[in-house]
Amino acid sequence: MDIEELRTFVEVADAGGVSAAALRLGVSKSIVSRRLFRLEAELGVQLLARSTRGAALTEAGTTFRDHAARVCAEIDAARETILPAGELRGRLRVAVPFSLGPTHFAPILAEMARRHPRLHIQTCYSDRFVDLIAEGYDCAIRVGYLPDSNLIARRIGPIHGKLVASPDYVKAHGSPETPEELAAHQALMQGAEAWQLMDGDKVITVRPQGRFKADNGTALVAAATAGLGIAYLPDWLTHEHLASGALVPVMTRHPPPPAGAYVIRPPGQHPARKVRVLTELLIEYCDRSAHPAGAESA
Repeated sequence: MDIEELRTFVEVADAGGVSAAALRLGVSKSIVSRRLFRLEAELGVQLLARSTRGAALTEAGTTFRDHAARVCAEIDAARETILPAGELRGRLRVAVPFSLGPTHFAPILAEMARRHPRLHIQTCYSDRFVDLIAEGYDCAIRVGYLPDSNLIARRIGPIHGKLVASPDYVKAHGSPETPEELAAHQALMQGAEAWQLMDGDKVITVRPQGRFKADNGTALVAAATAGLGIAYLPDWLTHEHLASGALVPVMTRHPPPPAGAYVIRPPGQHPARKVRVLTELLIEYCDRSAHPAGAESA
């Protein structure tokens, strides 16, 4: 039984259709269909019920999917044990936030590809919340505060941020000094999120309101510099605008608590070696960024 046929079947089962599985596998839909046909012919049972809406597992397919997934995982683990020291192969699918991924994390992913020429890397740059399991990603890089989930997280570095607004907004509407005053201001948000702020040694949660929302931090920077309201943004997005005076800090007596950057992966007893290698590269990068060569020690 061909391992690629098994792997393809698992991808189709998890993705819910041939088209989505083909995208995840990086092959054509015709290749996916041929692999499924050969697997079903060899087993002598129908694993998937196909329709114009996608592909649903049959009863036999539901039973076979978990066995096939375990076989694929065991084969991957076996391959890792016999590879030359340090060599990686196969495919690594990573979801990365668009706001900082192309500038901060793309060079690390490129370096990983350079070091491991037999490894295929597929990266999705998006600020939307990616479902790792449903969409077939090996891992994701996420920043901020992590919600409770069944995913496994490894912290790779700190993320610092602050509340900012344009001088024109402050001149027109004033600068809030307390969390209570913040409620009367226009907030620039990604959604209906809560903001965490420090009140002395305590972390408090506020739920601001605003008419401008965007799922991308760069867009929120543009809205803030245009004077539309107050934004809660990481320093890497605002430092140039703060230096130029296009933005100013607000609520400085109630700063956000330090957040973090994390590598997130689906649950499992042991992470794949390719995920471990990427995680260590990212930790090394974040450590160099926090302690650049030549910097004076405290």
